[in-house]
Amino acid sequence: MKPIAGFRRPLCDTQPDFIHAPYQSSVLRGPRQAPIAIVPGLSEVTGPDFSRLALGEHEHDLTRGHAGEPLGERIVVSGRVLDENGRPVRRGLIEMWQANASGRYLHARDQHDAPLDPNFSGAGRALTDDQGRYRFITVKPGAYPWRNHYNAWRPAHLHFSLFGASFGTRLITQMYFPGDPLLEFDPIYHCVADAQARQRMVAQLDWENAINEYALAYRFDIVVRGRHQTPWER
Repeated sequence: MKPIAGFRRPLCDTQPDFIHAPYQSSVLRGPRQAPIAIVPGLSEVTGPDFSRLALGEHEHDLTRGHAGEPLGERIVVSGRVLDENGRPVRRGLIEMWQANASGRYLHARDQHDAPLDPNFSGAGRALTDDQGRYRFITVKPGAYPWRNHYNAWRPAHLHFSLFGASFGTRLITQMYFPGDPLLEFDPIYHCVADAQARQRMVAQLDWENAINEYALAYRFDIVVRGRHQTPWER
């Protein structure tokens, strides 16, 4: 595909393949022909503008807004959103969603035999500041089975959806936790061939931003475009 003017392509093997056979559903839905090149226009290199978007006071805090406290280990997840040249993405909208501490999503199609938590909805939003920084407070999600293969379990993860400075820097990705033994067996994580690029999806323990006697913290920086782009979720 012809690159958008002003943006560099990611390096080879640093983004997921459209079809990765161990990830079975990708075989059915992945394109088998090269994408059709579309000449980028103004709409691809500008907007959207979230500078006037006002979020609710607790939209970044998934532990608030219910009758009680959610179950599970509280965590803080924060980082910076950067463009391909390391510049901060200001006033960018980030949406985050996840399973609860038992590994179940609040969604009709999730029928995993694990309890729902009436005090946890599993979704939040945040805007980056002038330095590209964002912050969420939530609970650590649990692993869950997903029927891709025998004894298949997804490692604990968070989903992120965000825009950079334009529609051309749209990104959806997943964040994993350091030291998770399930990563070795997860075909979605291994859709990215390059081992160093896979590590861009793994957060780092963030001791400085942990809250004493309340929550551990993790740092997850996101690059929305270019040679060191955070891997797309396929």
